Amino acid sequence: MNFQSLFPVTLSGLWRDAQCCSLPENLQNWLLDPNSLTTRLKSHCQQFRVELLGQSIESCQESEAVALIPKGEQVLVREVLLFCDDKPQVFARSLLPLSSLTGAEHALANLGTQSLGQVLFNNPSLERQTIEVAKFDANSSVVKLAKKLHLSALPQENLWGRRSIFILENKPLMVAEVFLPAAFAYQSNVDSECVNAK
Repeated sequence: MNFQSLFPVTLSGLWRDAQCCSLPENLQNWLLDPNSLTTRLKSHCQQFRVELLGQSIESCQESEAVALIPKGEQVLVREVLLFCDDKPQVFARSLLPLSSLTGAEHALANLGTQSLGQVLFNNPSLERQTIEVAKFDANSSVVKLAKKLHLSALPQENLWGRRSIFILENKPLMVAEVFLPAAFAYQSNVDSECVNAK
């Protein structure tokens, strides 16, 4: 499949503080895990890889704007799929303000198929702000993406995602991650022993 033809997926949802939502326990375990999602996924598979759908410089849309990344700010939008053993697990969309891509952080603009999360969590200065969650129904762009990837949808047709602002060397960036159908996050039989793993 030509993954680049899927870009941009975009991601507009009703994001809410995770503490205000009632979530199934196993899903909550994944959505609220403050540690590296890349590290956790790697612990559940033999082969992990990142497929870059695409990236482009855009103005931050009102639907994605937050206090530290206001509407209209120039951001580098990066969209990827995270695979475990050739099964797509997660769709991720990151907003990297151009004002944050200075100094050593300029390297974040050229990650290619490297995991952004892996790079972030290797930096001791990293701070993660509140995790927000959102539900995506059958009409959302990310569920349509799942269908293009020939992933069977969940019975209730809803996918769950999370997003948070990361502060790296005092520079903000935003990462949103949506668990695709058949992701470990929806499977109650997948162990949760890695929750405290860094």
